[in-house]
Amino acid sequence: MRYSPLTHRLQGLGGAKWEIHHLARSLKAEGREVIELTIGEPDVPCPPALVAATTAAMQAGRTGYSNGHGEPAALAALAARYTARRGRVFGPENVMTLPGTQTALFAVLCTLLGSGDEVIVADPMYATYEGLIAATGATAVPVALRPEAGFRLQAADVAPKISAKTRVLFLNSPHNPTGAVLRAAEIAALGALARAHDLWIVADEVYEDLIFDGVPFSSPLDFPELADRTVVTSSISKSHAAPGFRSGWCVGPQAFCNRMLPLSETMLFGSQPFIADMTALAITEGSPVARGMAERFARRAALIHARLHGKAGLAVHRPEAGMFALLDIRSTGMSGEAFARALLLQSGVACMPGESFGTGLAGWLRLSLTQPDGVLETACTRIAAFAAEPKGEAA
Repeated sequence: MRYSPLTHRLQGLGGAKWEIHHLARSLKAEGREVIELTIGEPDVPCPPALVAATTAAMQAGRTGYSNGHGEPAALAALAARYTARRGRVFGPENVMTLPGTQTALFAVLCTLLGSGDEVIVADPMYATYEGLIAATGATAVPVALRPEAGFRLQAADVAPKISAKTRVLFLNSPHNPTGAVLRAAEIAALGALARAHDLWIVADEVYEDLIFDGVPFSSPLDFPELADRTVVTSSISKSHAAPGFRSGWCVGPQAFCNRMLPLSETMLFGSQPFIADMTALAITEGSPVARGMAERFARRAALIHARLHGKAGLAVHRPEAGMFALLDIRSTGMSGEAFARALLLQSGVACMPGESFGTGLAGWLRLSLTQPDGVLETACTRIAAFAAEPKGEAA
């Protein structure tokens, strides 16, 4: 039987990247003791007030159809948030609500890209970005993030990659998996390239509320000269420990939102009104859990650095935000994939191999910071012991 070209473009770009995570879950289901450092699940439950607000909205009958743009209260709350944070006025016409950042990014890229187009994207990148770009028929053009530049995307590295086919500069700050946060000067330089080559800027800012103390945050939305070419996506999944609610959005020019509306209507014909009501409350009142998560994740990143950096040839890259730290295991002679698999099977610690995020992290691991301190201590002890063992032929 025949399948669409879309399914062929996405072969190997979905669950295959999470093979170690799925294996870890299978081993746990069999009764094996596994320390799971794979995915970015918040380490606290969703705030009870948000659950109560959702329940109350359902009981009040907010279970009917919505529309492709979004519910008025949620749109107004998001417009007010971005007006306050970005220093210029945003209205409901600049916002679209969708189920989670992933859906928002899919809709945004389908609105801006087509077959034969090119997208500048950092390498390493979040594991789904490659599939998001491929789904549109466009081609991802990776630009290496250099450890000596703090894994922050540099305009000088981007410029040689721009061609006549380039349509989008895809940013992610705070960055997953590296935890790097772009500085204002770096965004300004990247924005100058976008203006010179008439490119859209798409920015995933889902970790904005999980930035560590003392680290400045800047967005392309801060720059009025980039207003007509910037679309930002985010959600409450990380900031409010509510990934299962699938409540996200994009913010951009009114003309962009108008162009994306038929796509949103075709995909979903609106998100759930009761989730929109909860989202309006979440955005208006702010997160009661984000600051605590950021403090714990920063402390755990420091713990991992203290326990593993310089041990058995390992090196730790400390993040500036988010839920992950990076571990350089290249000195072992093993690939990240081989190391992660053997570590899981022999020591019961599950980590994401760097190769899941692009060639730029070959020979690295991504470690989640969402486990309690004591569990991370145990994991670090096992990782150090495994790394110190004599290795056979490099995998």
